[in-house]
Amino acid sequence: MKNPTYHRKGFGLKDVVDGDLKSAYESDLIAELKEGGNTLKRNGITIRLAEAFGFCWGVDRAVSMAYETRRHFPDRKIWITNEIIHNPLVNSHLRDMGIDFLQVKDDGTKSLDCVNENDVVILPAFGASVEEMHFLEQRNCEIVDTTCPWVSRVWNRVQKFAQGDFTAIIHGKYNHEETVATSSRADTYLIVQNLKEAEWIADYILNGGSKEVFLDRDKQAYSQGFDPDRDLVRIGIANQTTMLKGETEMIGKLFERTMMAKYGPSVINDHFLSPGDTICDATQERQDAMLHLIEEPLDLMLIIGGFNSSNTGHLHEIALTNGLPSYHIDGPSCIVSADEIRHKPPHDTDCSTTNSWLPKEPVVIGVSAGASTPNQVVAEVIEKVFSLRQEV
Repeated sequence: MKNPTYHRKGFGLKDVVDGDLKSAYESDLIAELKEGGNTLKRNGITIRLAEAFGFCWGVDRAVSMAYETRRHFPDRKIWITNEIIHNPLVNSHLRDMGIDFLQVKDDGTKSLDCVNENDVVILPAFGASVEEMHFLEQRNCEIVDTTCPWVSRVWNRVQKFAQGDFTAIIHGKYNHEETVATSSRADTYLIVQNLKEAEWIADYILNGGSKEVFLDRDKQAYSQGFDPDRDLVRIGIANQTTMLKGETEMIGKLFERTMMAKYGPSVINDHFLSPGDTICDATQERQDAMLHLIEEPLDLMLIIGGFNSSNTGHLHEIALTNGLPSYHIDGPSCIVSADEIRHKPPHDTDCSTTNSWLPKEPVVIGVSAGASTPNQVVAEVIEKVFSLRQEV
């Protein structure tokens, strides 16, 4: 079997597809907002747009490469192993272009058997697991790799942990595609979703406890054969790149203090490796912009992005800390009327409906969007909001 062909830099067709990308995802309204200092007033409604929002460099690169792939292989069968990014509009456009998405089975695994030799397979911005890569290599596919370089940077880190027999403690969501791909590159790993979980594990390291209780907490959160008494002696910290940077830093400091208390400062390097700076720059820029925006006088916040988008969810969490009414929506269809909005509460899997969400008096609305949200979707939401005042 010959080795599969990899493409990691596109096909030199960026200028060719640029017109399609701009017409599908750019917006004159967003340009107008930026020219006006990210503020626009209509019908008694003031919109304040975050300084950094929407498509990041990695997302733009992934989407552009997918468009280039269709142009470069006009007659080939093309698959994507997952959503290219967490945005329904973008993924719908790719389906319309004849790019198929692998189906997910009831047990959460992907159905790869439909991929045949010489098919073209696009790896999304989140990357793919080692197991998926091995399967595709055996299928002798042509692979287009759009994995974000920030994600690859974390992979390199956990692989170095394995070389030193360190367990990778990954701050992330165990069922998120990126964390799945990252953990597949670690020999031994433990996934923690938040600081509270990390504190429980730190207490176990210091004070011990029931191994059975530890392993029964969440069987999806650790590697096969994981033994907390053996595998928490040497640990390194890594993260899903879209998590809250502040929380990753707190988790890293917590485990550093824990290992220092357990083993002493003189041998800390034998037991602990810090996370380094592996939060994506674009993710941090959007979080910083949100923190700046909520300092302004606002009546409510709209956060726009796919409901399965981790970085959008964290923007929503930041907004909620200010005590503002804040709604995570995935597009204009969520805004049913001036009296009804459909939105996703944090940490819930289902959407909720809130009534009387838009005040009748003049209102100031803050708006931000996750890194997978096109400007066009942001503009459509803003236009929908402006149109509601005429209905009041």
